[in-house]
Formats: sequence, C-alpha cells, structure tokens
Amino acid sequence: MPVEVKIMKFVKATPYARKIAKQYHIDLTAVTATGPGGAVVEKDVERAHEGRQRTREVPVTPLAVRIADSMQIDLKNVRGTGLGGKISKNDVLAAAGRQDDEMYPGEVREVLSGMRRAVAEKMTQSYAVPSVTITTKVDVTGLLELRAEYNTCHKERITINDLVLSAVAKSLVKNKRLLCSFDCDSIIYKDAINLGLAVSMDDGVLVPVIRNADQLELKELAQKAHDLAKRAREHRLSPDECAGSTFTVTNMGMFGVEAFTPLINLPDAAILGVCSVSDGCIVKDGLPQVRKVMRICLTFDHRAMDGAMAAKFNLAVREYLENPESLIKKG
Repeated sequence: MPVEVKIMKFVKATPYARKIAKQYHIDLTAVTATGPGGAVVEKDVERAHEGRQRTREVPVTPLAVRIADSMQIDLKNVRGTGLGGKISKNDVLAAAGRQDDEMYPGEVREVLSGMRRAVAEKMTQSYAVPSVTITTKVDVTGLLELRAEYNTCHKERITINDLVLSAVAKSLVKNKRLLCSFDCDSIIYKDAINLGLAVSMDDGVLVPVIRNADQLELKELAQKAHDLAKRAREHRLSPDECAGSTFTVTNMGMFGVEAFTPLINLPDAAILGVCSVSDGCIVKDGLPQVRKVMRICLTFDHRAMDGAMAAKFNLAVREYLENPESLIKKG
C-alpha cells in the first residue's frame, strides 16, 4: 500500500514570529511576509491574527480583510451587502468613499507580493521625509583608465560601483555627521560605516549591508559587494545581512540614467545615487576638453543636516574619484 508523503514548505521567519504564530495556531505559509529578504516578521503574524479575529466576528471575504488592512478601515463599521451580511471588497471600497476601478479587456490586476508591498510601504515613508537632492559632476577619465589597467593585471575585476563604494567609505570617515538618523526631537549619530547596497530584483529591491566598509581594502570591498549582490538576486540573504546600514548607495548607471532623485533608505539620513558615464566637456588649463563624466546625486534628510554639509561630502567623493591613485594601488 503506497504511503502518502506530505512535503512541508519552508518559510523564512524570525524566531519571535514563529513563536507567536505557534501561540495563535497560524500557518506561516499563509502569512504575507514583509520582512527583509522575504522573511515573516512579528507584525505580519499579528496582522494575520487580527484579520482572522475580525473574520470570526463579521462574515467577510479574505480579500476584503487585506484591503481593509491596507486602508486602515475597521470592518465593524462596514455594512456587508453579501449573503448573510457578508462584507466584500466593494463594500470596503464603498466605505472608504471609492469604487473599484473598472477593468477593460486586456488589463490585468496583480496583487502586490510581500516584497513589493514592503518596498511600497517603505518608499511611502521615505517620500514623507523633507529631503533635498544635490548633484555633482565628476571627471572619471583617469579612473576608467586606471581601472582598465588594474583589470588587465588581476583575475578578480573591479567595477565602477566598487570604486564608488570605496570613495564613499573613505569620504564618510571625514564626514561622519552624515551617519545619522532623525528620531522625533533628536538626531542619533552613528559611528560604524555600514554601507547599504541597493540591489534590484524582479519583484522589488533588497539592500544588503557591507559592515565596516572603511576597514576593507578595495579588493575585499569588491568581493563583499559582489557576493552580497549575487546572493540577494538568488534570495539567499539572511535578515541580519539586510539590517544596520548607516548610509546607502544605489547605482542606476547601467541603465543609462544621467541624473535621478534616490529616496532615502530609512532610518539612514542620506543616500548616494550613481549615474551613467558619458562624454562631457570640461575646461582644463583654460581649454575645453572632451572627458568621461559621471554624476553623483546625494539625497539627504534636511532635518538632520544642511546643504553645506551634504555638498562637502559630495566634493570629498569627487576628490577620491578624480584622483584614483588613492583608491587603486598600481602593480
């Protein structure tokens, strides 16, 4: 007689989330994850528990529960129009003063994944921060030449982004007041230079962290960055590897972006956007020359720092990039 084997799906979750899920008798596979790396965290389990409690009190569809959660609507105040007074999605939308958008042929509605929902929530919070972006033009002609020379002599190649990370780490040593977080009526200043590295995914963005980046040589920094980015795209990062950043770098250069306004990766107070390299005109020795130019865009929390402080940091990064011998050792 054949034996039925039940395969249990592994769910990434924090220890405390597992503990309260066990207390509430909640199946973690049915919980929408919003934590780093797609992990289920405490608030996800609490949300699932609250939704289940409300479902017991009022007949309601699961979709209506999720919509009510996202719009912060108390289902006790919603009148259900379904059989037996059951509350549907349209009942919740009507209570919120909205009607469901009409769908036309060929249109598809895609419910946000756990990661995309987490990104959306975090970006909404970031957008509410009173921030400013300043852009600085950098002559990277010498940097590209020295990088090409280095890569021909070494098996492990370095990228422009590796060099930017190194320049940022060195610049933060001299501008540590950018390592801070705004907290209600105070500013928390950090000491460790932990660089967040924004990695684009098919369904969102992960920000793994390079800890103590200022203590790493260029080769070590590049290896760490490449490893974190690779494992992020393979969904093999632990939640701890995406926590604790004190400054973030995001690179849009590979997409040909010449300038943009990155949103701050809270609770950090600043983020540096890296743009594409293109031909540009720069005056040297009184004469115009065609050089390789790249722009860096720093967005900062204006509650925590002023423009002069941010501008000095950008100039420090430019100084390192325009004098690549300080970053790349020849030989």
